[in-house]
Amino acid sequence: MINFKTFAAATATAALLATGAIAANPQVGGADMFESKNIVENAVNSADHTTLVAAVKAAGLVDTLASEGPFTVFAPVNSAFDALPAGTVETLLKPENKEMLTKVLTAHVVAGNWSAADIAAKARASSDGFYHFEAVSGDALSAQVKGNNVYILDENGNASRVTIADVNQSNGVIHVVNSVLVPK
Repeated sequence: MINFKTFAAATATAALLATGAIAANPQVGGADMFESKNIVENAVNSADHTTLVAAVKAAGLVDTLASEGPFTVFAPVNSAFDALPAGTVETLLKPENKEMLTKVLTAHVVAGNWSAADIAAKARASSDGFYHFEAVSGDALSAQVKGNNVYILDENGNASRVTIADVNQSNGVIHVVNSVLVPK
């Protein structure tokens, strides 16, 4: 006898997988994101990521994020940067602060191509409910699932919610987040 809950869960999963296979890559910041383009080529078209793009350019990370990868990028929206203390972004964008800007930006990048489902599965399977991993900067990140949301936590315990997951790129994946991850 088939358990109704098991049958319903399997049916829902199959439907989700079937629609995911034909679903278009999500729009971000009012722009189509193309799986055939790299992280930089797509990010420059997002109206929600102009601050991030300016920071990536100022840090000299364009060539890195346009390279083969793969990279998983937790991409803060403009309002996330606006929520930082007054003057923070302007200070980080100064040439003399390039090293710190680079550290902040690379705290949002993980080696590999990690889907939100992969991250969530790792968090759910862990004994403490968190998946602990390392950013390219060397900083510790953690992922936690609350309800249907995936949160990425920085070393200070600040949680950033993934608002748009699995924006596939030719060299990785972007997960749009609602706050800036701040390294210690």
